[in-house]
Amino acid sequence: MARARLQDVADRAGVSLATASRVLNGSARQPGAELVERVRAAAAELGYVVNAQAQALARSRTGLLGLVVQDISDPYFSSIAAGAQAAAREHGRMVLLASTERDPAAERDAVAAFAAHRVDAIVVAGTRWSAPEDAPVADELAAFQASGGRAVVVGQPLGTATVIRPPNVAGAAALAAALLEQGHRRFVVLGSPERVVTAQERAGAFAGAVASGGGEVVEVVEQQFSRDGGYAAGDRVAEIARAARSAGEDPPCVFAVSDVMAIGLVARLRDLELQVPQDVPVAGFDDIPTLRDHVPGVTTVSIPLEEMGRLAVAAAVAEEGAEVSAAVGHDVVLRESTAR
Repeated sequence: MARARLQDVADRAGVSLATASRVLNGSARQPGAELVERVRAAAAELGYVVNAQAQALARSRTGLLGLVVQDISDPYFSSIAAGAQAAAREHGRMVLLASTERDPAAERDAVAAFAAHRVDAIVVAGTRWSAPEDAPVADELAAFQASGGRAVVVGQPLGTATVIRPPNVAGAAALAAALLEQGHRRFVVLGSPERVVTAQERAGAFAGAVASGGGEVVEVVEQQFSRDGGYAAGDRVAEIARAARSAGEDPPCVFAVSDVMAIGLVARLRDLELQVPQDVPVAGFDDIPTLRDHVPGVTTVSIPLEEMGRLAVAAAVAEEGAEVSAAVGHDVVLRESTAR
């Protein structure tokens, strides 16, 4: 059977082609309720399917937003994606998702693919890498913007895209001040290699605030910016803690630059029969939803992850020249993992 055409729907409903088009293609100029119902009933009877490509050509937009995240299995990114999805629904848009497994080349390919599919806007969420690694994705976004698309990044600046910037520096400094207030004086920073900009921002701000407050960072341990990276760091952290105990000192408090790293670290310390916070105090950053069920409760910096996704979509769909808030706050949440 041939696919039903819009003209077939108009004939069945007894209306003009223009009226059928206004009803089914979402025009702001809708006919009366009775005509709307007749057209929709006719479309249902005939099995008519709206041609999204034709709509896109007519409106010069597709109603689609591309969202690129670095690891959808990470609660940090899934929370941002949830906020973006909710905001997109409110604006009558659909979100297409790509997860890049923290591979800059895959990130570039995802942006290029979304641009080729004529999405209206692209949101890229995640830490930035080294300048050479970031250049290809920045070029893809620039080309997309030049063709009329809107680009937004959640993280550090990338080209001329609108930026929703997490409070990495302010949050890490506030956490250091709170831990010093708790009585911690010696710290280990669990960070990631220099190419991971988010980790460097948080680690640098934390160390600076510790020094300003009279504390000391005794060691920086670098691992992958992931749960497995935190787990891998556990052996070295255990060595440091045991050496401190042998010297008659309190073990240093560990600041992991993300909650998922903190969770991995705690898991490894448990395997090594070390308790948190009795043997090793641990703090993280992000306040991911997973922490609600974690024992012990992990001290962290709470940032509004879902709200960041919502802000990114608001920026992506805003009218040209409209003011869009990109301000992101933070709160230090002290929990059992750093109790003294």
